[in-house]
This record gives sequence, C-alpha cells and structure tokens, in this order.
Amino acid sequence: MSLEQPSKTTNRTKTLSQQKQDSKKSTRKKSTKPSATSATRSNSRGVDSPKNPSHLTAYQPSTGESLGLVECINVEDMPKIIQEAKNAQKIWGAYSFEKRTKQILAIRDYMIDHAESIAKVISISTGKTFSDALQTEVLPTIVATDWYAKKSKKHLAKKRINPSNILFANKFTYLTRIPFGVVGIVSPWNYPFAIPFGEIIMGLMAGNAVLYRPAEETPLVGQEIEKIINAANLPQGLCRMTLGRGPEISTAWLQHGIDKLFFTGSVEVGKLLMKQASETLTPVSLELGGNDPMIVLEDANLERAANGAIWAGFQNSGQSCAAVERIYVHESVASEFLFLLKEKTLQLRQGIDRGNFDTDVGSMILERQLNTVKQHVDQALEKGATIFAQGKIRDAEGKNFYPATVLTNVNHEMLVMNQETFGPVMGVMTFGTDKEAIRLANDSDFGLTSSVWTMNHKRGKRIAEQLETGITTINDHLFSHGMSELPWFGWKNSGMGVTHSHLGLEEMTQIKAVNYDIAPQVNANVWWFPIRKIKTETLLEVPHVLFGKTLKNKLESLQSLIPRLTKDPLLKEKAFYAADYLQEKGIKKLRKTVQKIRKKGSVG
Repeated sequence: MSLEQPSKTTNRTKTLSQQKQDSKKSTRKKSTKPSATSATRSNSRGVDSPKNPSHLTAYQPSTGESLGLVECINVEDMPKIIQEAKNAQKIWGAYSFEKRTKQILAIRDYMIDHAESIAKVISISTGKTFSDALQTEVLPTIVATDWYAKKSKKHLAKKRINPSNILFANKFTYLTRIPFGVVGIVSPWNYPFAIPFGEIIMGLMAGNAVLYRPAEETPLVGQEIEKIINAANLPQGLCRMTLGRGPEISTAWLQHGIDKLFFTGSVEVGKLLMKQASETLTPVSLELGGNDPMIVLEDANLERAANGAIWAGFQNSGQSCAAVERIYVHESVASEFLFLLKEKTLQLRQGIDRGNFDTDVGSMILERQLNTVKQHVDQALEKGATIFAQGKIRDAEGKNFYPATVLTNVNHEMLVMNQETFGPVMGVMTFGTDKEAIRLANDSDFGLTSSVWTMNHKRGKRIAEQLETGITTINDHLFSHGMSELPWFGWKNSGMGVTHSHLGLEEMTQIKAVNYDIAPQVNANVWWFPIRKIKTETLLEVPHVLFGKTLKNKLESLQSLIPRLTKDPLLKEKAFYAADYLQEKGIKKLRKTVQKIRKKGSVG
C-alpha cells in the first residue's frame, strides 16, 4: 500500500526554541490549521539521531508548510512500554464484553462530537480534501467503532461442538477465543486514520492491549488518534502510540515480545517484517496493496461505470490500495466509454482545498511517491502509450500534485499495468470476450480487489468468481473497505490474513478448544489398556454399524455387536451412554421434523 521507507533528514526541521519563538510571533493571527506545538513535550534525550529521533516534523503536503513537531518515544523504553501493556491487558482482558463495549462507545461518541476537527487534521496532514477525509476516513471509522463494539460479543462467543458419532458420545467440545495479549499495528500514510483505527478497536474489543505506530509522514493524525482513545478512560498503558522511525519501532516490538503484528504497507517491507517476525515466530497479518482491475462489459451502464472509474481511480489522488489502476472495456463500447471518461476527467477540480468546497482531488502525500508516478507514466509513453485525457492542476504554487491521467495504447509490459503506480493514473485496454477479460484481469502479481460492471447480475457473478482477488464488487469499486461487516483481505502479493468483519475480530484472537468427558465415573476408555480380544473385535465391528452400505448391513453388524457389549462390563457401560446419545439425537431430529410439518401446515 504505502512505501514504508524512512524519510530523509531535512534542514527544514525547526528546533523547539525556534518553534516557540515562531508561535509567539503568530499569536495575533487566527489560524484554522492544527498545530503540534502545544502537544510537544520536553525529551530527556535532547539530541535527535536518525534512527531514534526525539521528534518528527509534520508537513502539509500540498504546500510544503511545516505544521510543527510531534514527540517520538525513546526506543530504549520499549521493554517498559510493552510490560505496561501486558499488565494493563490482564485487567482489560478480564472485563466483560459489556464493560468493554461501554468504554469503546465513548470513543465513538467523541468522534461524533469532533468529526469536523478530526477531518481537518487528516486533510491538512495528507493533502486530501476535507470532504474526502470526512467521508472515507472519519465516518467509516465511527460506523466501524459502533459495529465492533456491539458485535464482538456475538462473534467471539464460545461455540459448542457436539459429538459426531457414538464412539465419542460422551465427549463434548467448545471453542473459545483468547486474546493474543499485546498486538502491534503499523499505520500507512495514505489512510492514516481509518486503517489503523479499525484495527485498534478490533484489538481492544477482542481483549488485547494495542501499540500503534503512526506513519512518520502523518504524525498529527497519530496524535489525534491518541486524543480520541483517551476518551475511553482505558487502563493505563493499554493502548499507546509509539511514534518513531518505522524500522526501529517494529524491530523493538518484535525483540521485546509483542504477540502479533498487523502491517499495512509495501510488499518489500511486508516481506522484511515477515522474515524478522519468523525469528520469534510472531504471527503477522499483512495488507500489501494492489493493482486493481475494472472490467466493463458491453451491457454495462456506461455512465455509472465512467463515474465509478473516476471515483475509484482518482479519489485520494489514486493513493488507495484498492484504487482502479487497470480498466478493461469491451471493444464494442470502448469509444463511448472513453469519451465519457475523458469528459469527466477534464471536469475534475484538482488543487489545494481552501475550504470553499470547490476542490474534488487534492495533492499526493509524498514527493517520492509523486516521482514514482512520473516514472511509471514516462516509461509507458516511451513504450507507446498515449495520454488520452489529463486534468489540470488549479494551484501553480501547490506541491506534490499530479494531474488525473487516462492512458490508452497500454499493455502489460508497462509499469502502469503490471505494478502498483499508486497515483491518479489509469490505463485502458479493450477485450473481445469474457474469457479474455478474465485472463487480462488475472495477469497480475497482486490480488486485492476487482470489479465487474454489467446489467446482468448472473453474468457478473460468474465472472467475479473467476477473478483472482480477495474481494470483487459488481457495479461499484473502492467502497468495501468502509463496510465493517465485509472482510478485507488480498491474494497473491496483496497480503495474508484478514481484517474487518467477524473474521477480522477472530484474527485478533487465538483459538482454543476445550474438550470434556461427561462420564468421568466410567473408569476407562475402550481403547485404553489392557488390550483384550473382545474389545478389538467390537471396534472392528463398529465401522460396519456406522457406515454399512445398506440398512440391512448395519442391522446385521449391530446384531453381531450387541452380544459382545453385554459380555464386557466396560463395553456395556459405554453402550448405555451411546444409547442415551442416540436417543437424544433421535428426539431432537423428531422435534425438528414435527416443527417443519407444523410450519408447512400453518403456511398452507
């Protein structure tokens, strides 16, 4: 998803004394921009080091303006931080789901009351518009917090497993979900609020302690998350921000005993973390991005498809792991679809969001990612691609902007089609048959999401089931991450593990099976020592009773078995329990049959 690389040291970073002087000079001016100054605290280390800085500087991507400093943790304090988290988890893990729910809903309520200010912090920290930040980060997070708070008890409840046959008629099992302990969550810079926050709430509702590492590029958002979490009045040390250089933080986590790592970022860094985690056998969950295809069939609503492509390709300046990067349109409607795509691309308003609701797409977040986009497009043009449509940037003084771009005459040898460009660029190819469209869509090392656009749901589902992605949507794209109940996961290089939904909650726990014998008064199991001929002959006959080909075969085997059961005291005792089990099972089956008959009768 994001490229988790350490930012280069910059000479624009101010000292604390300089920042305080600047703050005094500007006190007469009213500012709507969030500041990290008031939250900055003194640090005993004094001098920054590249690997373990005392502070990180927050910048506004669209202007390059410094927003202030945010304090980092001292990596040397990680053993103490993790131990505090473990101690707090013991308290939190003993809470009932009802008690956890009450405290987590306080977080939801805080976000509802402060939605506007939270969205402003996200907007100014990422370059995305205020509306974008509100509708793709803040609102989905409020909904997710409510869903996990209210549904966790149901989905993490104990589940009973009844005996499957008479051999184990006295054996009952239940599955229970146990918190991992302390989980670490690494946040990406493209959705620095919504992505980590959902996992934080899942981790807490599952009974874990949570350490989260905000992206270095968006420290103010991490600070905002910390402020929101504090509204829940959680046990001290249970949920804590550990801001710092990415590699140093995750290494310290793994070295000092976190119990599971959740990472959203690039494939390269994901592989490194997985390798590092293997040294301690720490389980990991990885979401590593995509190169998502969109298939437009000849019977699609082309107006809707074009609108959907513009949204899913250019929202957040294309910096979404599930953004549309590859479009495959049926050759019979390609001209009409491209005309609509060009028209809508040229109508996009790109620039700095000044609060006038006249901006659709903001800036990119990082200069290095902007350079990657330029490299991919330049390589495609060198190989014969054509810029079919390209928007215009309204603000000449803006930084980190790339115009919304639609490329044609592309092929799968180009980086824009075979790699994750992660910018506002889409390549369009044509196809003639459903089989060809499926082949082209699956020709990728990534497999996060995909979409099919058609008026024929049956055909759409048939194609969807053949696409090699974790999630496929029909007649829509880039929305499913906002659905709390829908699992979020990818195939191939797009990652491993699941987040969101009941499956995401389960990822936050270890499963434990507890089996108990309901007849402890029986002195021994049939298969225990000593070995006797009658027991062996009985066990040989049992499969014929259970799985005989015909009813006659089963009855004959049972007739042969019964005399043996009466001769051996242990077998006789076990037989009684087996008979009770069969009787109970038969009564339940009879009840269900009667209920069905009554239901049919009432309907009739």
